[in-house]
Amino acid sequence: MPRPGIPDAAWLWANEPCRAACPVHTDAGAYVTAIAEGRPRDAYLIARAPNPFPSICGRVCAAPCETACRRATVDAPVAIRALKRYVTDQFGVESFHAAAVWHEAHGPVPPAAGSSVGIIGGGPAGLSAAYELRLLGHPVTVYEAAGRLGGMMVLGIPEYRLSRELIAREIEAIVELGIEVKLGARIGETVSLDELLERHDQLFLAVGTGRGRSLDLPGADQDGVVRAVEFLLNVNQGYQVHLGERVVVVGGGNVAFDAARTALRAAAGGSSSNGSEPAVAGTAEDARRAMTTTLDVARAAVREGVQSVTVIALESEEEIPADPEEIEEAEAEGITIVFRKGPHRFIGADGRVTGLETIDVESVFDAAGRFAPTFIHHTENVLPADTIILAVGQTAELDFLGDRPIERTRGGGVQADPSSLRTSDPRIWAGGDVARGPRNLIDAVADGQRAARSIHAASVPGDPEPADPEGVQPARGVHVELTRRPAYRRLSTGYDAIARQAVPAMATERRTGFAEVEVGYDSQDAWLESLRCLRCFDNVMLEPSLCILCGLCVDVCPTNCITIARADQLELGTEAQSVLLLDEDQCIRCGLCVNRCPPGALSMVNAQEVAGGRQRV
Repeated sequence: MPRPGIPDAAWLWANEPCRAACPVHTDAGAYVTAIAEGRPRDAYLIARAPNPFPSICGRVCAAPCETACRRATVDAPVAIRALKRYVTDQFGVESFHAAAVWHEAHGPVPPAAGSSVGIIGGGPAGLSAAYELRLLGHPVTVYEAAGRLGGMMVLGIPEYRLSRELIAREIEAIVELGIEVKLGARIGETVSLDELLERHDQLFLAVGTGRGRSLDLPGADQDGVVRAVEFLLNVNQGYQVHLGERVVVVGGGNVAFDAARTALRAAAGGSSSNGSEPAVAGTAEDARRAMTTTLDVARAAVREGVQSVTVIALESEEEIPADPEEIEEAEAEGITIVFRKGPHRFIGADGRVTGLETIDVESVFDAAGRFAPTFIHHTENVLPADTIILAVGQTAELDFLGDRPIERTRGGGVQADPSSLRTSDPRIWAGGDVARGPRNLIDAVADGQRAARSIHAASVPGDPEPADPEGVQPARGVHVELTRRPAYRRLSTGYDAIARQAVPAMATERRTGFAEVEVGYDSQDAWLESLRCLRCFDNVMLEPSLCILCGLCVDVCPTNCITIARADQLELGTEAQSVLLLDEDQCIRCGLCVNRCPPGALSMVNAQEVAGGRQRV
């Protein structure tokens, strides 16, 4: 039965903001702490256990864990992604240890005796689903239209961010589990959807969003106006791309798309606001990701030998959603970012674009903080350009569905239940970008896992779906204990005096071709950075029946996060006269209050110690 004062695993996990923010619930605090304790191999196993792409994510993950990191309330978040790369460099597929360590994290592979599953799309969502389904005992076949697996990891992410050899190695490790692969399989051309439904018991659609959007602006059909998706596809497949000397990149995903439509209305004499159509609402993470894609396109253009690359941004320098590091890297490579400008129309001559006419932005958001750009009339200006690249969003190519009555999303994707990812056809599941729109790589990995567990549950009647509180399967095959430290040693590290360690990168003058720009931490930098973790997986718990309200915990707390308050002033509805309050955001998990408590009413509880973090104890 539960011990008094100990909450269940769901509460403990939610109280680890980095883990809760990760779509696959990687135990970031655990692997960062393992690095701090000099155990990089254990750190790798922890990072690898819930994710078949640790080496890739250590380089290009959007790192929502860092956005949520509590250390930011002190100074800056822990560099969780860079620390993952530090351990994958030693024990991931890029190292000599990979054969043993990568497979050790998932345990034995069962025979392929379950229902047969066909996966359409060999990107991160499809491969993640294939990995999970194979480990659940299903025979799996992946159908990929291109000549290689990887999807947008290969075709959309520039090589200076992510080595193609590294992608190939991580994918190879997944295929080695016994997954059949069919390359050049264009559904609707080389094989029909009906044929796949005859071959397999279930299908998972993970085709991504490989078709770029355009802009409904005057002159958009001229030569020299290209979509970012097509540009990156050509560059990443090694084709020569002739861009001329001057390139303008229009980016920002849905934000830029709406702005362009609004600017078009303004050009036609309409209002300078959105008019009657509401803007597409996106999250801050959507905007940040879209801007990162825009900067990727701009930096790839620089590497193609372009003399001048300019990015047009609706936002001001203070509003722009991109990470400061991304902006600094782009500007260091010679890219100009023009703030507070929106696209207005494309200028050209003889069918060829010669420039982009912009219009000044008055405001991007309304008083409620919603995206609702307004523009300033009579501020048009022309930027000369030989090529204009539109990074304004992507859509899915779903012609292969034909007349099959599968429900669609408003954005043209496949409608799927958000929990199970099952579509309106009971034998077909869909996930990743095709179901949710362009998202982060780690979101696609999580969708693959979620779909795999749902497919498995549907194929084994009565077999409960093993899932954590957020619906994603817990990590299998590995459990690494964390060392318990005396409380006073937590403060002796001087953790609060350690600034975030800059991630080493190649010098700007050496950034030619497509060599990786980031080079990763050495052991000293990684150790210092790992010491900055606040260990949110440790939680101070109170047994009220033992507390004597002596206040010694209040006196000893170095961050003043514990207070005693009158219950009637807080309107808590309790019979107690006073209550003990703990500010979780300020607590540094030093444990001094636990050591000082005379009756032992306070204890330190680790989520891993609550029956493996899975159920009540």
